[in-house]
Amino acid sequence: MSQRTSTASAAVHVENIGGITEVDVELAPGTTLLTGHNATNRTSFLRAVMAVCGSDDVAIKSDADEGSVSLDLDGETYFRRLSRQGRGTTLDGEPYLEDATVADLFAFLLESNDARQAAVNHDNLRELIIRPIDTEAIESRIRDLQTERDRLDDRLDSLSDLEDERHRLELRRDELEDRIDELETRREELEVKIEAAESSVDAEQESQRELESVLEDLQSVQSEIEQVRFRIETERESIESLREEQQEVNDTLDSLEPIETGDDPSVRISQLRSHIEDLNETITELQTIVQFNSEALEGSRIDVVEEAFDTDDDEALTDQLVDTNEVRCWTCGSEVDRTQIEETTAQLRELRNTKRERREELRSELEEAIEARNERKQRAERRSELENRQARIDAELEQRTSDISELEEKRDSLIEDAKRLEDRAESLRDQTQADLLDSHTELNQCEFSLEQCYDERAEIDEELADIESELSQREDLREQREQATEALQDARTRIKDIETAAVDSFNQEMADVIDLLAYENIERVWLERVEQSVRKGRQTVSEGRFELHIVRESAAGAAYEDTIDHLSESEREVIGLVFALAGYLVHEVYKTIPFMLLDSVEALDAPRIGRLIDHFEQYPTFLIVALLSEDAQALEASYDRVTWD
Repeated sequence: MSQRTSTASAAVHVENIGGITEVDVELAPGTTLLTGHNATNRTSFLRAVMAVCGSDDVAIKSDADEGSVSLDLDGETYFRRLSRQGRGTTLDGEPYLEDATVADLFAFLLESNDARQAAVNHDNLRELIIRPIDTEAIESRIRDLQTERDRLDDRLDSLSDLEDERHRLELRRDELEDRIDELETRREELEVKIEAAESSVDAEQESQRELESVLEDLQSVQSEIEQVRFRIETERESIESLREEQQEVNDTLDSLEPIETGDDPSVRISQLRSHIEDLNETITELQTIVQFNSEALEGSRIDVVEEAFDTDDDEALTDQLVDTNEVRCWTCGSEVDRTQIEETTAQLRELRNTKRERREELRSELEEAIEARNERKQRAERRSELENRQARIDAELEQRTSDISELEEKRDSLIEDAKRLEDRAESLRDQTQADLLDSHTELNQCEFSLEQCYDERAEIDEELADIESELSQREDLREQREQATEALQDARTRIKDIETAAVDSFNQEMADVIDLLAYENIERVWLERVEQSVRKGRQTVSEGRFELHIVRESAAGAAYEDTIDHLSESEREVIGLVFALAGYLVHEVYKTIPFMLLDSVEALDAPRIGRLIDHFEQYPTFLIVALLSEDAQALEASYDRVTWD
């Protein structure tokens, strides 16, 4: 699992960070122990490393206006500068990471680390594991993939309909081939018959020429009549088809839900986003106050308290802060009962959690508002599309109806012309000529029918070619749908996979650490992922939740389940650290940053600290651990050490 790709040391230079004026430290790959007594700025050095790696959880030395930290690693230099601006601090430079969110959660394991404290404080363990994941982007990706898959399904369904259409056209083409064969045979018979009849006609040349002229005119008129009739029939079929389409559009329009006329959801979305941003700022400020008070009570913010007490005696000041029930308030200087400050800090922490819960509620409302806005937009676009289609159908119906009226008038006029020509031909011919006229009429009809068959066959061939071209895309569409389905499944299960991996990683690491540290009265500590129903926008979906189980063994050897509140401080610390390690492994933090930082492990005895360090050492390139001198002395001499005075 270790990602140690570098054997070079890392050089860190710090100026005016925390309680540090200036210091240079060289770190070799592996474990480095920062040893010293309390209030010797070991934690300040760890926060300086965090800052140059990209974290904002760092402060300037109280008597300075600027601070800086640089890191030389693998031929690259990373730099961070801090400047005091009013009551705040600005940071610039080029840190190791552009976004240190994951590292802050799972690599920088100081005492106040959220992942480390989550189990002890009964925080939402699942929320911490998935916090680095852009769940909104995943949900958006899921919606896009669903839309794409639906589009592909519609396209494949239409191709299935084309299969039926192809079969119908092939049957019709076979029928046309048979009909063409029949008509071509009949045409040949009529041509032979007409040729024989014309050779036997013995009439006056003038009458014959006039008769032939009348017959030609009649043939032309009859051909035109058939063409007009064919066009009328085609127009009527088109009108029928348009009316069916018109009814379908009207039915669809009637079935659409009306567009709401209430407030625009976009206004509510803007309000919610603004409110969430305000809550984010408030939560950040509360977190800073809680963290400062916690560190001050523990003595790690000695630099600020020194200034409040106006003393340089670090050891005496630490005793006042840590070893008595009363402390001097670092804001007003009066003596205050320690529990009073602890209670105030707890109240601030509870307020912070309340603000977080409110933020989650607003995020849910934001999702609902965004979904409502999108649905409203889609309905409006669908209605507009149908109304435009309806208008086009109405216009085409009107035009085709007008065309039919004109064609019917033309047909009636042509029928009158044909009747007149037939009467004239009848007066010119004898019985032989009458047979000849009938043959000419039948031949004309036969040729017209053949032309229609040829045209229809050509149209069918074109349609079949188009259908074959579209059907040839079916395999590509099926492959695209399969890819979209797989991507959709991956997107839907990504968060669940991360949750499952986190649970498995925690359970495995926890089992190893319990055996390693030899906690005899703890049988097992494990996480269980359970499903719960939660509200997402307008839908109720299934979501994972983590439950922590602690199984202990009684003096009689019977196993029973206990709670984390009944464990020793040492055991609770170990559970918090292992949970942070699980997040470190699941999010593969070792691939993005080579450092892991660890302090405040004094609750463990020295042998267990050594075994815990050995277990954690296998993952990062650089493991930096802050230890009290007495704990460090009990560990093996093989560790690199930096002594802090």
